[in-house]
Amino acid sequence: MFWFANSATGWRRISCLLLAAALSIGLPVQSGTAEATPSARSGAPTAHDSLFPDVGNSGYDVLHYNLDLTYSRTTRTTVATTTIRARATGVLSSFYLDLEGLAVQRVVVDGRPAAYTRRGHKLRIIPARTVHGVFSTTIAYSGRPVAHIDPDGSQDGWIPTADGATVLAEPVGSMTWFPNNNTPRNKATFDVRVTVPSDLEVAGNGDLAGRHRHGSRTTWHWSQRRPMPTDLAMISIGNYNVYTSAMRTTTGRRLPIWTFVDSTIGSDLATQRALLPTVIRFEERRFGPYPQTSVGLVVDPTTAGYSLETQNRPVFPGPPSPDLMVHELAHQWFGDSVTLADWGDIWLHEGFATYAEGLWSAAHGGPSTAAQFAQLYADNPPSSSLWRPAPAALGDPANLFSDVVYTRGAMTLQALRQRVGSAAFFEILHRWTAGNRWGTVRTSEFITLSERISGQNLGAFFHTWLYVPARPSGYGQTVAAAGADGKSAATLHTPHNRR
Repeated sequence: MFWFANSATGWRRISCLLLAAALSIGLPVQSGTAEATPSARSGAPTAHDSLFPDVGNSGYDVLHYNLDLTYSRTTRTTVATTTIRARATGVLSSFYLDLEGLAVQRVVVDGRPAAYTRRGHKLRIIPARTVHGVFSTTIAYSGRPVAHIDPDGSQDGWIPTADGATVLAEPVGSMTWFPNNNTPRNKATFDVRVTVPSDLEVAGNGDLAGRHRHGSRTTWHWSQRRPMPTDLAMISIGNYNVYTSAMRTTTGRRLPIWTFVDSTIGSDLATQRALLPTVIRFEERRFGPYPQTSVGLVVDPTTAGYSLETQNRPVFPGPPSPDLMVHELAHQWFGDSVTLADWGDIWLHEGFATYAEGLWSAAHGGPSTAAQFAQLYADNPPSSSLWRPAPAALGDPANLFSDVVYTRGAMTLQALRQRVGSAAFFEILHRWTAGNRWGTVRTSEFITLSERISGQNLGAFFHTWLYVPARPSGYGQTVAAAGADGKSAATLHTPHNRR
C-alpha cells in the first residue's frame, strides 16, 4: 500500500493508518493534529444561569487566576496581564472568557500565540493547538475600566473613586477589570499583584503575601488560598489608613486582621475594629468555624452607595453599623464559603445574612427572632411587595437585591426554625456550612438537608415559602405569643445599603 505515497490522498491514508497503529500500541500522539482530536469542539459562551444567561462560559473550569495590574493615577487606566490555569472538560478547539471594555493586546495558550475575536463582552480564544486537561492562558490587556450597570440600575465592577478605584463586582462586574469565567459556580484561587504610586494603598482578598517598593511605585501582592467566585474578587486602591492586628477564633485559631479606612473618613473606626472579633465569634457559635484565612474591613466612599461581602474583608461606603457588620461578615459563611450555583438561588446568601442580623439583635437586648419576623409578617398585608416575586422564583434579574430575597428569605428560615425546632435548625446550619465549605449549592440541596436532619417532609413548606408569590397563611398567628416579652419588634434594615 505504499504506492499511495505519491499522492496527497495517499499521504493522508498512510497518516491514518500510522495513527491507528500508534493508538493500538499506546504510543503518545501529538495533541494538535486534527486526526488526534476528532472530538474537538468549542466551549460554549454561557454557563446557562437562569438570570444571567449571557455571562459565564462552559467547557472548562478555572483553577487559578494570576493577575498583574499596574494603575495610573494620572490617566486612571490599567495595564494588566491575567494568566488563567484551567482544566478542560473535553477537547477544546476554542473557548470563551468574559471581558467588558479594555483592549486586548495578546493572547497566549500553553506558550503559543493564540488567535482571538471580540463580540460584546465575549472574548473567544482559538489556540494554535487544541487543549485538553490542564492548560494555561495568558491575556495582556489595557485601558480605562468602566463600571457595569446592573438590571436594577445600580453600578458594579470597577468603581472610580476620588483617589483611586474600588471593585464591587456582584453580580457580574468582575469582567470590567480582568478576563474570567464570570459565573459563581466556577470558584478558583487567586494571586493578585497591583502596582500603584507609593503614596496609595491596595486592599484585596485573602492574605497580604508581599508589599515591595521600587522607585516611586509599590506592588501589593494579595494571595487568596480559598476558592472564590469572580464576583467576590476585590481590589481597592486609595489613600488609606491601614490597621493590622489578629484575633483568636472560637477554635483557638489565630486570624490575621487587615482593615483599610479611607483617609477622608475622619475616624479610625476604633469601635468597629474592636467589635469585629466579637461578631466573628458570635457567628462561629451559630454557623460553625470561620471558613476564611483572614478578616478585616474596607471603608471607602463610592458612588455605588452599597456594601458588599467581598471575600475576607467586606467593603463599606462609610463607617458600618453593628448590624451591617453582622450581615456582611455572615456572608463569609453564606455566599463566600458556601456559594450559589445559580443567581436564582441568591436567597441562600441574603436570607441567611439577614437572619444573622435578627440573631444578633435578639442576643443583644432586642426582641426574639420569632417576634421580629412575626411583626414583619403582620406589617406586610397580602398586597405588599414583600410577597412577590417569591425568593427562589425571581424571574427578573432586576429583583436580585429586592426585599423578597432579604426579608422574606430570612423569614423563611425563622418559619423553618419554628417548624423543626431550634436544635434541629442550628444543626442544619452547621451541617450546611461544614458539608459545603468552599463549594457551590442549590436550594434543592438545602431542602434535602433540612428534611434529612428534621426527619420531616418539608416539600410543601418550602414550596409555599420560596416558590409561591403570595403571603404564606398562618404565620401571623404567632405575633402575640412571640411579642409576649413586651418588647417591640425592631424592623430589619432594608437591603438598599447592602448586598
